[in-house]
Amino acid sequence: MKTLFSVLGLSLVGLGLGLTACQESPKAIPENKIAFDSIQVEKIYHLLDNPDNPNCDLEINFVYPKDFADKAVLEKAQKQFVYNYFGESYENLSPEEAVSHYTDDYIAAYKDLEEDFEEESRRATKESPVGSWFSYYEMSSNQITFNKAGLVCYTICFENYTGGAHGAHSYNNHVLDLATGEAVTEEAIFHEGYQEELSKLLVDQIASDNNLTDAKELENIGFFSIEEIFPNGNFLVDETGITYSFNEYEIAAYVVGLINVHLPYESIRPLLRDDSPIAPLFNH
Repeated sequence: MKTLFSVLGLSLVGLGLGLTACQESPKAIPENKIAFDSIQVEKIYHLLDNPDNPNCDLEINFVYPKDFADKAVLEKAQKQFVYNYFGESYENLSPEEAVSHYTDDYIAAYKDLEEDFEEESRRATKESPVGSWFSYYEMSSNQITFNKAGLVCYTICFENYTGGAHGAHSYNNHVLDLATGEAVTEEAIFHEGYQEELSKLLVDQIASDNNLTDAKELENIGFFSIEEIFPNGNFLVDETGITYSFNEYEIAAYVVGLINVHLPYESIRPLLRDDSPIAPLFNH
């Protein structure tokens, strides 16, 4: 926040001499004029189409840009949302087509288990029933986290189970520049050679978030080598700073879970490019 002090003039107040300070507040950043829509799917399929058999459960809640003044940018934005959510195989499809095709492909892949299920069912006994690993699920959604200053930030949340000890979870962040329709990358934000200093800031912030004075102690509470913690491109921005997300097994054991690290602009200002797409956020 910038504070400007100016002498407004000498004035008599109750026969006394007063000096008035004037404080200027930062202007609020308006929301972008872009509209979003969403598509929801919940699909359950039982192996061999028999309700007594194990099933898969697919849930999708896909939010995507629906309308924007610049139609060329809108087209690029939709393509990015589809690609980041569903993958390369679907990037040239409309949001509606992508959801439909992905749903069909998921069910088709699950049906590939039916031959194995029939074989295992023939060998099953009361003491050794069919394995529970035949029950699958997948839940995904995305959330708009910031929509100002010509930037749209969103997080894709993904959870699935395909057998094993536990399910998998991931949180993938994306920043879209509405001036170009392109993704905002670290290289567009930071000066060249930023990695080493930013890595140190991330490690120090993680240590502070865990009430540790020595970052090396992170390795005693489930983190891997602190030398392996570095910027991973998985970030969001807002008015206050940049937040990095590290998923399961990325820098720590599964039990530690998702790790979010918020770096205020004040702490990373020397690393930031003045011509960055996010400059309006740290210069306002």
